[in-house]
Amino acid sequence: QVQLVESGGGLVQAGGSLRLSCAASETIFSITAMNWYRQAPGKQRELVAGITNGGSVNYADSVKGRFTISRNNLKSMVYLQMNSLKSEDTARYYCAARRPSGATYWGQGTQVTVSS
Repeated sequence: QVQLVESGGGLVQAGGSLRLSCAASETIFSITAMNWYRQAPGKQRELVAGITNGGSVNYADSVKGRFTISRNNLKSMVYLQMNSLKSEDTARYYCAARRPSGATYWGQGTQVTVSS
């Protein structure tokens, strides 16, 4: 079972930047996809960004051009660079790892709060 630990969240003013990190407990070479999700109070969890082990990336329309996902397989790390943050980006951000079998593992999340 893959254990994931997110870090890097915090309070930032609108227009600012944060970099989230996700540390995996084992190598992520075999992980099909590493994804970042977020969930705001009263809302459903949504996919923010994803990256496959081949390097293909995808983003939610709401973050395209502002967020960048990357992964370092050697360090078993995944990152989410968030720029030009908006108040609507306020949420708890979760890292998720999906194996080829479909099994998905989740971290505990890190809170991002953007003040306007």
